[in-house]
Amino acid sequence: MSKRDYYEILGVSKTASDGEIKASYRKLAIKYHPDKNPGDSEAEEKFKECAEAYSVLSDPQKRASYDRFGHQGVGAGAGGFDPGFTNIEDIFDLFGFGDMFGGGRGGGRTRSSAQRGSDLRYDLQISLEDAAAGKEEKLKIPRLERCEECSGKGTEKGTEPETCITCQGSGQTRFQQGFFSVMRTCGNCGGKGQIIKHPCKGCRGAGRIEKEKKLEIKIPAGVETGSRLRVNGEGEAGTNGGPSGDLYVVIHVAEHELFERQGANLYSSIPISFAQAALGAEINVPTLDSEEELKIPAGTQTGTVFRIKNQGMPILGGRGKGDLFVAVTLVTPKNLTKDQRKVLEELAEIENTDFEDESFMDKVRNIFG
Repeated sequence: MSKRDYYEILGVSKTASDGEIKASYRKLAIKYHPDKNPGDSEAEEKFKECAEAYSVLSDPQKRASYDRFGHQGVGAGAGGFDPGFTNIEDIFDLFGFGDMFGGGRGGGRTRSSAQRGSDLRYDLQISLEDAAAGKEEKLKIPRLERCEECSGKGTEKGTEPETCITCQGSGQTRFQQGFFSVMRTCGNCGGKGQIIKHPCKGCRGAGRIEKEKKLEIKIPAGVETGSRLRVNGEGEAGTNGGPSGDLYVVIHVAEHELFERQGANLYSSIPISFAQAALGAEINVPTLDSEEELKIPAGTQTGTVFRIKNQGMPILGGRGKGDLFVAVTLVTPKNLTKDQRKVLEELAEIENTDFEDESFMDKVRNIFG
């Protein structure tokens, strides 16, 4: 899974001070917090993304490592990040505004340990023909799925998780730093609020195991490189009963030997002979799925572009197709037969005679059309 730059997520520069980073995170965390956006999965993901970025950039050692090595330097993606804020009021606690909502909240809120599974990305390369026609593609997706042996609980059969005695099941611990009341993820249970004393042997207490899922997806006609197909619920399984993430299939259309694509239009080049260009001709031009007859007018110059309507790519999400643009290129023969040379010599003699009878300016006009 590709990850965005942490500074970009928080909207600050790489030289931002600790105060600027904290202020930006506070603003974004309040904006995207699930308490303010109930049922909005996109806002929830942005909140998690901001929290992950802040957890690294607010720590001097982690920030230095990230600046030097990027996401690999802080192990991003290995175990996830948890900012420890289950309620929007906790954000104000972090910045010293704990009394803004009244002073009687205390630390006894019960933490929901259910978490949504991670989204997954799958890069799929297809041909230009498949992009034009659309197709059904079979995929094999490695992912974490719920352990069937323990039904995702992570415990042996007949046993249940026990409430963490350190945080009393809230998944968080509160402590005072001067005037600041700070909530942090419980170090004893890792924020789950529960302890597994008898882990499931199948998943070793994780509640999930790695498997390969076979899926069949439909690729719509007209997709292009960068198109993303979202498959709901086919990402990694959630933990402790949480919903699964989504699968994003990113399309990459391979280059074609004959056609170049620009949006819904296609471009190609066709060679023609001198006789066809001078006398005119009707030629067959290849399209993506067949051939089209193209009329070459007499006197056609090399590089002339002809337009064949509705022979381009389908318009994704719309109606109709783009067009096919064909540029003709005059081919000069390298090895002439005796008869060909004789005919061309006769033509050259006629051309020279006609050329000598013209004025200088007429010659220039004829040369450059």
